[in-house]
Amino acid sequence: MKKFRRILEVLALVSFIIIGVLVVWRGIPFSQTPSGEGLIPARFWKELGGQWVQCQLCFRECTIPEGQRGYCTARLNRGGKLYSLVYGKVTAQIDPVEKEPLLHFLPGTETLCFGTAGCNFKCTFCQNWHLAASTPEEVGLGFVSPEDAVSKAMGFGCSSVSFTYNEPTVFYEWVYDVCELAKKKGLRTYFHTNGAINPEPLNELLKHLDAVCVDLKGFTAEFFEKTSFSELEPVLNTLKTIKESGVWFEITCLTIPTLNDDPVKVEEMCLWIKENLGADVPVHFSRFFPAFKLTKLPPTPIETLERARDIAVKSGLKYVTIGNVPGHEANSTFCPQCGKIVIKRTHFAVLENNLDKGKCKFCGYPIPGVWE
Repeated sequence: MKKFRRILEVLALVSFIIIGVLVVWRGIPFSQTPSGEGLIPARFWKELGGQWVQCQLCFRECTIPEGQRGYCTARLNRGGKLYSLVYGKVTAQIDPVEKEPLLHFLPGTETLCFGTAGCNFKCTFCQNWHLAASTPEEVGLGFVSPEDAVSKAMGFGCSSVSFTYNEPTVFYEWVYDVCELAKKKGLRTYFHTNGAINPEPLNELLKHLDAVCVDLKGFTAEFFEKTSFSELEPVLNTLKTIKESGVWFEITCLTIPTLNDDPVKVEEMCLWIKENLGADVPVHFSRFFPAFKLTKLPPTPIETLERARDIAVKSGLKYVTIGNVPGHEANSTFCPQCGKIVIKRTHFAVLENNLDKGKCKFCGYPIPGVWE
């Protein structure tokens, strides 16, 4: 068993190196053109008087004086009006949809992923800090129109476009325009979010989304405050809103040693998910690797991830996987009725798809998701 775990450890590290190479190799060569200062009118804000404005896009609802920016650094008050600084200022690459992770959504397909600068969280463990913790000026991206984004995705044979890497709420206006256009062209759309977007902009965006992946980073207010400088309650409200909308969604839980891996809190979280969102919501326990400002902790022990998964299954959740541990049996999805593998994976690669029109081909049990 120890030898097997050591092999998994090595595979995990090798995979991250390979993924890093692929990120560079598969970057999308848009013919980006400068867009001046890039001031595009923002949505969801109000005037406060005296040239102050209040952004109403996320839970922070920043009050911003003339000439200043909101917490995310991507929205500017200019002359008493709020503008986006990152409309179309994006980076892009092609990824397997499993990387999000979305495991019940068009398995084995590729997606054109977009990200930009800025974030409304400040996670000490951020894997994409070079984007999320930077200002638009520091990243220095050119301009990509929604039309070009959609045509590139279709031209590369991608089944979907996605918004990820940093928090996509901060470039909401561009995301919305791309999603609206993509839907008209028959291209699927999804949104990978920290869940702190406000209900009104979320509901507007959900009209044009096919799937959402929500990072539930922990299950205590203290964890959110200390590690992300954020709040838990808005994320829980977002999960409920998505559930009510009927849009497909999945949950990712990055499991960090000593910070959010308490079995009691993991059980509380799983029971909350079952009671408020249902037993069919896929939940992914993802392995932490040291990053950004949180480099003194070790990678998550595999035993910790297995324990979290066991707790989730015993709590009644039907689809629970382990991520960032290539080769682990729990990379795959199992039928809750017959126990056989319905989608066999190694890390991001789909090796077998044993679904027949959304049902387990062995026993006929319906597996929820977006399969075609």
